[in-house]
Amino acid sequence: MARIQTIRTNALLVILFSTFLSFETGCKKTEESPTPEVTVQAVHPQVGSISEQIAADATLAPLAQSAISPKVTAPVRKFYVQRGSHVKAGQLLAALENSDLEAAAMDNKGAYRSAQAMYETATRATAPEDYTKAQLDLTQAKATLELNRSIVAARSQLLAQGAIPGRDLDTAKATLVQSQAAYDIAKQHFDAVQQVSREASLENARGQLASAKGKYLGAQAQLSYTEIRSPIDGVVTDRPLFAGETAGAGMPVITVMDTSALLAKLHIAQMLAQQLTVGASAEVTVPGVTDPVAAKVSLISPALDPGSTTVEVWLRVENPKGLFRAGTAVHAVITGRTATNATLIPTEAVQTAADGITKSVMVIAADGSAHKRPVVLGIQTASTVQVLSGLTAADSVITIGAYGLDDGTKVKVGTADTDKSDSSDTSEKPEAGKKGNQ
Repeated sequence: MARIQTIRTNALLVILFSTFLSFETGCKKTEESPTPEVTVQAVHPQVGSISEQIAADATLAPLAQSAISPKVTAPVRKFYVQRGSHVKAGQLLAALENSDLEAAAMDNKGAYRSAQAMYETATRATAPEDYTKAQLDLTQAKATLELNRSIVAARSQLLAQGAIPGRDLDTAKATLVQSQAAYDIAKQHFDAVQQVSREASLENARGQLASAKGKYLGAQAQLSYTEIRSPIDGVVTDRPLFAGETAGAGMPVITVMDTSALLAKLHIAQMLAQQLTVGASAEVTVPGVTDPVAAKVSLISPALDPGSTTVEVWLRVENPKGLFRAGTAVHAVITGRTATNATLIPTEAVQTAADGITKSVMVIAADGSAHKRPVVLGIQTASTVQVLSGLTAADSVITIGAYGLDDGTKVKVGTADTDKSDSSDTSEKPEAGKKGNQ
């Protein structure tokens, strides 16, 4: 019995030893299995030019716009244009009822002509006559004074000789005093006419003429406000009233837009705006138009928008045929700074670190292993990016398959092996079809 127990124990030990050897051999085979290779796609960096593309949404606005409103309230007598009419600057667009204003203008015109006549009379007749009369009165008074002086002198000599009585000399002296007073009065009147009265009369006539002219011009201006004329060349885009309806003062009755060129107005960040210059090329994508439309930067605002702290930029879009309409929402792409002889790689090859700043790419070493390499980037577009440092033209950069790839992983350049799955799918489909047919 003891011998049988020994035999069983030895057999159990042999089985356990055999099991251990089998397990150890399996582990060694697993460890010695070859490392799999990951299929990736790779390219070499290229040298070329790249331009920064600044994209933003915008709205098309007219080159010029005028919402024309009258300065007087009156019914519309007649419209001369419709929506869509092309007009020139100064063209008559509409007329308001103006009978009362015509009458007022006529009344003021008559008053103005009357003031003109009074001015002519004052400057050519009244003032010269007063001046001439005062001058004649002064001359006559002076002559009388000189005569009386000579009479007094003569009678003084005769009185000294005893030829005349003393009362004759006294009479002559009294007459001399009167003539002297008359001369002084004439002299003062002449001076007043010459220095004050004549000039005052002329100023009064000028003032009345200017007042009448101002009233007449004001009436003419009020009358002209009833004629609605276009201040710009363009096309009529709005006409809210009909003939007979009352147009209120300050209420737009016709809107004219110059759409020979349109302005795509957009807002971009300050850092991007600093890289733009007036005249830079751009493209605008208009809904319903297959190809992008060429445009140019026409204005870069010198100040930031206080609400969004962005810079407003205008793109001029030529519209000679009127194909584009104001108010259309478009997508604009502006060509910013350009770099020549730049090292370029596809944008999809770039990986961003967790910090959101550090950039890197996966390159293939000579032994076929992939390694992460930090790079410094420059200008970036949707498909291409400029590498400032970190790569050479001889490096092989992984474009597809680098995501989640560990450093040092063996890789091979090629395309994904989908033939086997495709063939299996195609082989199973006929079988399924046959079963279905059966």
